[in-house]
Amino acid sequence: MQLWLYCTLLVFAAGGCLAQRPRPCRSPPLLEGSFSVVTQNGGYSAYGKFAYDAFFQRIRLGELINTNNKTLIKDVLLLFQEHVMYLIDHKNKTCQKQKLTSQFHPMKIPCNSTFLGQVVIGSLSAPGEGLLVNTWTKETPENQGQYVLTFTEFGCLPVTVLFNSPKTGWVVTNYFNIIRGIKDPALFIPPPFCKNASLETENEGNFFSVFF
Repeated sequence: MQLWLYCTLLVFAAGGCLAQRPRPCRSPPLLEGSFSVVTQNGGYSAYGKFAYDAFFQRIRLGELINTNNKTLIKDVLLLFQEHVMYLIDHKNKTCQKQKLTSQFHPMKIPCNSTFLGQVVIGSLSAPGEGLLVNTWTKETPENQGQYVLTFTEFGCLPVTVLFNSPKTGWVVTNYFNIIRGIKDPALFIPPPFCKNASLETENEGNFFSVFF
């Protein structure tokens, strides 16, 4: 009888936890995965892989970009603690070194975000058929922008980020095939041919310039 009562209490306690309102969260500090980006007017799209290190504030992006009827390949290393961005050209063994002006923003739901709702992507009819996600929104008055952020309920992994501003219109970023950890830490080390690259004082870069 006592065992039955104990199990019943556990079920009610678990249900109470699941019924609680989701709270802003932060993604794991080390992630790898794939992403896609598309703009509202369809004039720009990109597909690639990313490596993310929140401990040392480093991001590596490899992209295949379609813009203005042209296809480009980009390999970018952003070292926020050093305020440096490398544009890497493996084909020609060249490297541009630019001053990185933007600050590092960890993957997270900001504390002042507004919760919109919780849904299941797919189905809960059978195990493995659905993904529980939370959607939040946040305004950025400095650029008249607005974010709509969808992260997983368990693990706090990014699924979709929508950004809108008068300058960019709607920009949709999807994340998938994410894994925890970094397989090759050397991803965050510039290639040997970047060693002698001089800092370009006339050019400055930021996170958004990587895409646009």
